[in-house]
Amino acid sequence: MKSLLWLVLALAALVNVASSFAFTGIEQIVISSVTGLTAIGTATGLYLTRDRRAA
Repeated sequence: MKSLLWLVLALAALVNVASSFAFTGIEQIVISSVTGLTAIGTATGLYLTRDRRAA
């Protein structure tokens, strides 16, 4: 599960960067918004599935 989340996070970051070069205007805004929300969601999922160690 974690490897899938890492893959989705990496792809979202790559698409977000590439969209700034490939698209303009409203297309870029929509793609950046979707990939940004995807990145936030996967980062949250990774945070919640982390190994918790007792102090």
